[in-house]
Amino acid sequence: MTTPRTLPVARRIAELPNYPFVAISQRIQELKAQGIHVTRMDMGSPDLPPPPIVIETMLQAVQRSDMHGYSNYRGTPAFRKAVARYYKRRFDVELDPDTEVLPLLGSKEGIVNLMLALVGEGDVVLVPSLSYPAYASGAHLAQAEVVTLPMRPENGFLPVLEDIPQQARQKARLLWLNFPNNPTSAFCSLDYYADAVAFCQAHNILLASDNAYMEVVFDGEGPAPSVLQVPNAKSTAVEFMTLSKSFNMAGWRLGAMVGNAEAVSALLTVKSNMDSGHFLPTYEAGIVALDQTSDEWIRERNARYAARRDRIVEVAPTIGLEISEPPRGALYVWAKVVGMNDEEYALRALNEAHVSVAYGSMYGEDGRGYIRMSLGVADDELEDALERLYKTFGIR
Repeated sequence: MTTPRTLPVARRIAELPNYPFVAISQRIQELKAQGIHVTRMDMGSPDLPPPPIVIETMLQAVQRSDMHGYSNYRGTPAFRKAVARYYKRRFDVELDPDTEVLPLLGSKEGIVNLMLALVGEGDVVLVPSLSYPAYASGAHLAQAEVVTLPMRPENGFLPVLEDIPQQARQKARLLWLNFPNNPTSAFCSLDYYADAVAFCQAHNILLASDNAYMEVVFDGEGPAPSVLQVPNAKSTAVEFMTLSKSFNMAGWRLGAMVGNAEAVSALLTVKSNMDSGHFLPTYEAGIVALDQTSDEWIRERNARYAARRDRIVEVAPTIGLEISEPPRGALYVWAKVVGMNDEEYALRALNEAHVSVAYGSMYGEDGRGYIRMSLGVADDELEDALERLYKTFGIR
C-alpha cells in the first residue's frame, strides 16, 4: 500500500493564518446539519435589499443581447464616470475616471491585489491592530512584514501615527486606515486624515483608506469623510469604496479603488492578469445605485440599523456586555465582555444560544475582551437572538 503524497504548497500559503470566519462557519454548518437554526450576527452582510430601481435595472439589462460578453479590464467608462460623479456630489472631490478610478470585484480583492502590486519581501505594511483581516492576509500573501499599530479606547481607537517606530517608517510602503472602523465602529475626523496624509507624504508611504461604511452613519450624520477631501491627498492616497454596505449590494461584488493614478495603474496590471471584469449588467445597476439612490432611502435604511443598535445597547447589560458609547456608524456594535474572555463568550453564544458573534481577539490583541455584533439581522430575528442570549448569559 502506497503512502498518499502530501501536496506541496507555496510558503506564502503554508504560513498564511486561517481566515478567522472559517472556523465559525464550519461550526455553524455542523449545527445546521443537526437541524439547529443559527442567527448569524458575526458577518457584516446587509439583510435588506438594494433600492428597487437597482434591481429593476439589473432585470432589464440581463434581457439585452449586448450584455453577455466580456467587459473591459478597467470596467465600463460609464461606471467609472458614475463613481467620479458620486465623489464630486458627496465629497466635492474631483476624480479623473480614466486614470483615478478602477472598478473592483468588491473591495476585498482590490485590497489584497493592491499589496501584490506594491509590496514584497523586505517591505513593511502598517496595519491597525483592530482591522479587517484582509489587510494582514494580503500583506502575508505578498510576503511583506506586517507592523501593527495599537488601537486603544483611550485614543478613540485611532492609531497614533507618531508612535510608529522609526525603522518601520523607513521600510513601510503602505498604511491602512478604515473609518468608520470595522470592528470597533470608531470614526475619525478630516483633521486626522490630514495628519495621516502629511505623515505618508513625509515618509513616501501610500495611504490606503478603506471607506466601506461611508454611507452607513446614524443619528442624522451625513456620509463619513473621505481621505481624498484632504488637499493634495491624491499625491499619496487611495480610497476603497464599495456598493456592498452603502447600497445593500454585498453579493453583487462591485466596488472601486480611487485616487493616486500610479497606484491605480499598478493595481490594474495585477487585475488584468487575474480577472476579466464584471458581468456587464452589474455595472449598469451600479451606475443607477450611485446616481439615483435618494438620500431618503439611505436615511431610512440607516434608521433601521440605528433602531437595532439601540435595542442591542439597551439589552447589553442583561446579556453580559458593556457598551461605552453607542456606535455612530458602520454595521456593528463593539461590546466589552463581562466576567469571561471574548472567545468563551462567542463559543457559548454559538453552542448554547445558537447566535454567532465575532470574538474581538480574531481582529488582533487589542480586541481581546470584546465581541462584535452585526446589525444586518432582521428585526424579528434580532429579538429572538437577544432572548436566546439572555437565557444563556442572563443577568437580572
